[in-house]
Amino acid sequence: MSKKKIIIFTDLDGSLLDKKTFKFDIIEDYFKELISRGIIIILNSSKTESELLDFNKQNNLNLSFISENGSSIHGLNKIHRNLPDKVIISRSKNEIQKIYDKNISLDLKNKIVPILELNIDEQKEIFGLPLDKLSLATKRMYSIPVLFKGTDIDRNNFFKVINDIGLTAQSGGRIINICDDTNKSKAMSKTLILIRKKLSNEITTIGVGDNENDIEMLEQSDFPCLIKNENFDSSLINIDNLIKSNEPSPIGWSDVIKTALQKI
Repeated sequence: MSKKKIIIFTDLDGSLLDKKTFKFDIIEDYFKELISRGIIIILNSSKTESELLDFNKQNNLNLSFISENGSSIHGLNKIHRNLPDKVIISRSKNEIQKIYDKNISLDLKNKIVPILELNIDEQKEIFGLPLDKLSLATKRMYSIPVLFKGTDIDRNNFFKVINDIGLTAQSGGRIINICDDTNKSKAMSKTLILIRKKLSNEITTIGVGDNENDIEMLEQSDFPCLIKNENFDSSLINIDNLIKSNEPSPIGWSDVIKTALQKI
């Protein structure tokens, strides 16, 4: 029987990375120990390709990743040389913008603030990033980040209209990303299909997230892990075998991974 291969699909901000400092240095040794043990870690984030490449570079890592809420998959050839370096799932940002402009009513548009149209200082405050990191966060190829200023009813109506026109609105806290008809879960499925074609191992998945746009990814994982997030109502997730952390990121990340690995 082939040896079991463990793959961790993890969100970054608020899951692996501290919400305020965007660091995970407290658990970095443990994180790198997992990699040295042959566990595959795939970043599955709303971040851009540029941000995720920068994350790898800054932390001396060479991880495969999924960017912009499931829009594109990168670096699977690091897992197996015959896998592709890049798989694009989404239509381009320009195509998404055209669909949005044509189909969203003026009334709804008046309640939406496109973040990339704001000045640099406003963008820095919204993203919580310094200028050099902000430039990476705004290099979006497949998504449009917005703030929504309407009521909950307006917001629900907006999400419904977006779905009706073949797009998705992915909420990761304050920021909503308007994306193609994809999400972290769909990209995870595509990634696993490709990997299973090349690896003979039995694959077990661990999913780690902390927010609304992680729910489908967690539902699909063999061992779903939710990191404590004071701004997210965890009762929204109804998964029987959900592992919850008592601590926020990054300590919460190492805690849930240790629990999941014990169960495996």
